[in-house]
Amino acid sequence: MNPRLAAARALSVVLSGKASLGSSLPEVLGKVDGRDRGLTQELAFGAARWQPRLAGLADRLLQKPFKAADRDVEALLLVGLYQLFYTRIPPHAAIGETVGCADKLKKSWAKGLLNAVLRNAQRDSEALFAELERDPVIRFAHPRWLQKSLKAHWPEHWQAICTANNAHPPMMLRVNHRQVGRDIYLGELQAAGIEAFPCGHSQDGIRLAEACDVNQLPGFSEGRVSVQDEAAQLAAGLLDLAPGQRVLDACCAPGGKTCHILEREPNLKEIIALDLEPKRLQRVQENLDRLRLQATLVAADARATGQWWDGRPFQRILLDAPCSATGVIRRHPDIKLARQAEDIAPLATLQSEMLDALWPTLAVGGVLLYATCSVLPTENREVIEAFLARTPGARELDLPSGFGVEQSHGRQLLPQEEGHDGFYYAKLIKIAAQPNGKRI
Repeated sequence: MNPRLAAARALSVVLSGKASLGSSLPEVLGKVDGRDRGLTQELAFGAARWQPRLAGLADRLLQKPFKAADRDVEALLLVGLYQLFYTRIPPHAAIGETVGCADKLKKSWAKGLLNAVLRNAQRDSEALFAELERDPVIRFAHPRWLQKSLKAHWPEHWQAICTANNAHPPMMLRVNHRQVGRDIYLGELQAAGIEAFPCGHSQDGIRLAEACDVNQLPGFSEGRVSVQDEAAQLAAGLLDLAPGQRVLDACCAPGGKTCHILEREPNLKEIIALDLEPKRLQRVQENLDRLRLQATLVAADARATGQWWDGRPFQRILLDAPCSATGVIRRHPDIKLARQAEDIAPLATLQSEMLDALWPTLAVGGVLLYATCSVLPTENREVIEAFLARTPGARELDLPSGFGVEQSHGRQLLPQEEGHDGFYYAKLIKIAAQPNGKRI
């Protein structure tokens, strides 16, 4: 399959609504031919990353919008525009390949339209982009609702957030604390000809100068190292783990934090790794197997504690709650297409429900670490503020000051170019039991 056609079809699945808008492009792309998948993914991710700019450009060049039945042609046009302006593919090849894909879509009528629009874009790009830059949505390539929210909540940072979101994310590693120290592994990378640097906040974290295939990493198959962003690596340290603890990792898939917890504290009494989807737990088990670690995997809704909790309290709970994922847009640029403003309030409600449900499973004196990969306070600070107000036995613990931006509750990491993703943490402790003897 032609990789450009594969990319166009993958993007069109999202744009046309033929798959759930919550589906990520990596999942869609996983169904296509493996040959040239790197190029396929680059074209699909790139078209999604710059979709607001590309769509604005297409609107200026088209005499009338596409019909709903022709969203696949629209997606193909966006991929063609992306090739013209954001890749090193020669213009004649970008135009020719894009036009040729119309036959594969069984829409030969679109060939003349695609050819004319792409050639006009090439010829008039300077004037067109100068006009488009007046619109901040197009200039920063973020949907209007999200840009408005970022401006409101992060007036001093919103432009930097957008810039980081539009950049290619760095590849980050987490060394397995049980097998190797970070300095030693940095030396192994150097010996393998892989340039790398220690992360500034995670003591187990490494940033690669350039991404590479995991099979090139020394000892990857033996479990010496894993791929995980630095922001996510902070969770294990913030839990204050100790031998003999019973730990719950709610919403655990794909298992990076579960594995890191076990790497950092090998003498836990037990760790329960909980996730709603059984299929997602398969990935968790694969990661555990590669790292030679063990956890109890449970497929259940975290809120339905009566279905999975045995009544024995946990000393530590990690709730990495479902969220808008607005802190990891650079890794999943289709979030710009999938998320809408009306999604945020229901997500905050879900997060609050999960906190309320899990709190009774925490032992008095136990710690719950709340986390999201969102940069929106509606899902973070405001959720914790409301929970503390309605939960008399809950108190907030201070977090280290060495990372992120201090909030009235918790700390917010904002996405950094060549640095960590956007992430939020708040740390809560249960200080008392209810007068009737029930734990609160």
